[in-house]
Amino acid sequence: MHESRESARPQAEKGVPVSGCHLLSGVSLPALVLHQRELQHNLLWMQRYAEQHGAQLAPHGKTTMTPGLFRRQLEAGAWGITLATAVQCALAWQHGVRRILMANQLVGAANMALIAGMLKDGDVEFHCLVDNPDNVRQLGAFFAAEGLTLNVMLELGVPGGRCGCRTAEQVTAVLAEIAAQPSLVLSGIEGYEGVIHGEQATEAIGQFARHLVETAVALNAQGRFGLTKPYVTASGSAWYDLIAGEFLRLQAADRFQPLLRPGCYLVHDHGLYKTSQAALLHRHPELDGALLPAMEVWAHVQSLPEPGCAIVALGKRDVAFDAGLPVPLRAYGVARQSFDPVTLDERFVVTAMMDQHAFMRIPAEHDLQVGDVIAFGASHPCLTFDKWRYVTLVDERLNVVETLPTYF
Repeated sequence: MHESRESARPQAEKGVPVSGCHLLSGVSLPALVLHQRELQHNLLWMQRYAEQHGAQLAPHGKTTMTPGLFRRQLEAGAWGITLATAVQCALAWQHGVRRILMANQLVGAANMALIAGMLKDGDVEFHCLVDNPDNVRQLGAFFAAEGLTLNVMLELGVPGGRCGCRTAEQVTAVLAEIAAQPSLVLSGIEGYEGVIHGEQATEAIGQFARHLVETAVALNAQGRFGLTKPYVTASGSAWYDLIAGEFLRLQAADRFQPLLRPGCYLVHDHGLYKTSQAALLHRHPELDGALLPAMEVWAHVQSLPEPGCAIVALGKRDVAFDAGLPVPLRAYGVARQSFDPVTLDERFVVTAMMDQHAFMRIPAEHDLQVGDVIAFGASHPCLTFDKWRYVTLVDERLNVVETLPTYF
């Protein structure tokens, strides 16, 4: 029986309330903090964006792996949740998610057994990806032996990219093998444009989206799909506007169920996706509003060992560092019993990080004290969330609204 950590949280855990429910006085820092107002804004903004483009939202759950956030996304109107591994899918299902797109190949008997266990329950719609005949044969044999039917989507890829069929010959071979497996149902076409780079990326991504829809149209005309209205799906968190725009322009919703799969939108960030959002707004100045950073990491100043240097109790075990170092945003003079925020300018810079420490360059005239708290922005939510077992949701007064467990 699955035991929920919501009711079994240990006392000794970073980032959770220990001696009260105010972030600055009662929570063990460092903490991964989500701001409720910004989170709710992003939740509704992206749901509305998808609907305005004739698509449904299947947000990628690998970003947060937080069932409490999955629940909010589903309640806001999401079709279901996208995930990347069989274990992630099983965890989401255990927490009540009943529509799951595994945007990946399902490989290995143990992983197949996890999915079979879900399907035997009967109350779940599950899809995974295929791009080669060997995997199709393996899936067909396994699920036939289990007496189950498995929905599979054909993945299309690009040269130099990740998974996915590159050529028409590969597509033909995969389709032939699916047709030979009574336990498999072709349920849609899938692609991931995030592997497309270069100066002409915008044009190439638009072309890729058209390729997805055109392939779906051709296969539909051939009667290849096992659904009356098959799925066509793509989009990560950086280029979703290009995918959604092409799906809308090609009227994909008339014949298919378009699914968009961004994940980082819910919490956004102060780095990687802040930059991609700025590019999106440049492409679409008519958009009403924008995503807001809802995710921060808070930590104490623990030492002021020499002029111009503060050591903060925040390290590589607490925040992503693959796409830029944390950005100091605000300081709180907790050591002086002052809870009013002071905005930090560009003179405050994290220059290096170790496992549990951040080196922050500070101006000579600073008034930081040991024990003060710094709120940091981060880049790349996926690799910040996976460092935490609990996430702290706060209101505008910094009171803890909820402590949300993650399942990485």
